Amino acid sequence: MAKRIDVSGLNAYYSNFLAIEDISMTVEPRSVTAFIGPSGCGKSTFLRTLNRMHEVTPGGRVEGKVMLDDENLYGAGIDPVAVRREVGMVFQRPNPFPTMSIYDNVAAGLRLAGKYKKSELDGIVEKSLKGANLWNEVKDRLNKPGSGLSGGQQQRLCIARAIAVEPKVLLMDEPCSALDPISTLAIEDLIGELKEQFTIVIVTHNMQQAARVSDRTAFFNLAAVGQPGKLIEIDDTERIFSNPSVQATEDYISGRFG
Repeated sequence: MAKRIDVSGLNAYYSNFLAIEDISMTVEPRSVTAFIGPSGCGKSTFLRTLNRMHEVTPGGRVEGKVMLDDENLYGAGIDPVAVRREVGMVFQRPNPFPTMSIYDNVAAGLRLAGKYKKSELDGIVEKSLKGANLWNEVKDRLNKPGSGLSGGQQQRLCIARAIAVEPKVLLMDEPCSALDPISTLAIEDLIGELKEQFTIVIVTHNMQQAARVSDRTAFFNLAAVGQPGKLIEIDDTERIFSNPSVQATEDYISGRFG
């Protein structure tokens, strides 16, 4: 079951440097929320706070609340590894495990999470590859290395690996930036299908992509280099692109800066 995210008063630091300041927003379940804004304004940093990956960075720490339904992901006694099972991540560059087969790539998280019979694994691997629109392309070569696939196929393999453990939320950090236009279209179509089951948050530098795939769009900006990034505005995507409430949002979307 997809879950709602409620963020309040969130600050993220790299050691003593405040990277993003006082972020509050709600991400609705079974929807796509896009983060846009110029480079360096904290979009990816914020995305990584949503599954506690920010603190993996040396000096990375967070203040504030991230609620997944009624659970505070930064509450006392919360296991970050368990958080990352509930809130999956797909990265900018496809990163299949290079020495593993296509099958083992998808099954990797399941094997870490518990013991499955071979028949159970077979079923979940097939379902996940179908969910990532990759099954028909790879079903006859599941034992071949995942690194032998094309870039677009590798990214869909990474999506299959992420959804195999049945997360509630799927985070995507510029998932198409390393892909050709045809592969990008395939991923965008897939995002539209996946939101029926998952809450999806995507960082993108491609404004047209944000307009195509998202239900809501959040614009981030920073006042000056060295200043923390802030959430300037979040609204329905159509409104953000046609009639934003803040001048800076309109300036960015119309290409006056960024």
